[in-house]
Amino acid sequence: MRPSRRDRALTPLHRWVWRDVDRRARKLIRFAETEAEGGRHLAHAAELTADPLLRRLFLRHALDEERHAALFRSRGQTLRRGRAGRTTPGFDADWLAPGERGLASDGGLDRLQVGEMSEPSLLAFLHLSEKAAAQRFVLYREVLQGDPETGAVFADVLRDEVFHMTYTRAQLGRVAPARNRRTLWRARAGRLWRAYLRLAGALAGLLGGVVLTVQYFLLLPWFALAAKRAARREPAGWHACPAAVKGALESQY
Repeated sequence: MRPSRRDRALTPLHRWVWRDVDRRARKLIRFAETEAEGGRHLAHAAELTADPLLRRLFLRHALDEERHAALFRSRGQTLRRGRAGRTTPGFDADWLAPGERGLASDGGLDRLQVGEMSEPSLLAFLHLSEKAAAQRFVLYREVLQGDPETGAVFADVLRDEVFHMTYTRAQLGRVAPARNRRTLWRARAGRLWRAYLRLAGALAGLLGGVVLTVQYFLLLPWFALAAKRAARREPAGWHACPAAVKGALESQY
C-alpha cells in the first residue's frame, strides 16, 4: 500500500498533526471509538445477510475492528498517562488526519447505514473506506518514526485493513459480477459528494465567523453610539405621563 497523492502532498501537515503528544493521544482514542462502532455495524450486517460466506467474513471483520479499537485505546491511554498533569486542549485537525471514515458514530455524512444498503452497495462502501484508511495508515506510520510504539500499532492495523480492502472487492465481484464497476463508481461519486459537503460546511462556518467578526467590530460600534446619543436626549428621573394614558389600566383598549 502507498498513500494517496493528496495525502503524500500533505505529508508536512500530517507530520505536524501527529507531532503533538496530547493531540496524538486524543486522535488514537477517537480512532478506537470509530473502530468499535464499525465492529457493531459489521456484526449487524452479518445478522442481516443471507449469504453464509459474507456472514463469516463480516463477523471476522467485526472482530478485527474490535481488536483495532483495543489497540488504539490502549496506546492512547498509555500516552495520556505519560502526560498526566501536563495535557492541554488543542486543535485536533480531524478533517486533515481522519481515522476510518464511513464507520463514524456521530451520525455524520460518512456514517455506515447497514439496514438501508444493498449488499453490493455495502461491499463497495466498505471497500473504498478500507482502502482510504489503509492509504492513510501507511502515511501515519511513516510520520510517526519518532514514536515506534504508535507506528507499530498502525502497522498491525494496516495488515487487517489490506485484507478488508481485498475481500470486499472480491466479494463485490462475486455478489454482483455484472454491475460491480457501476456500484463502485456510484460509491466513489457518493464519497466525492460527501467530501464536497464537508468542504462546503467548513467554508460556510469560516465565512460565517468572518462576517460576524466584521459586524462586531465595524457595525456594532455605530449602533452602540446611536444608542448612547438617544439616551442623552432622554430626560433624567421621573416625568409625568400624558393625560390620555392615565386610564390605560381601566380598559383593554
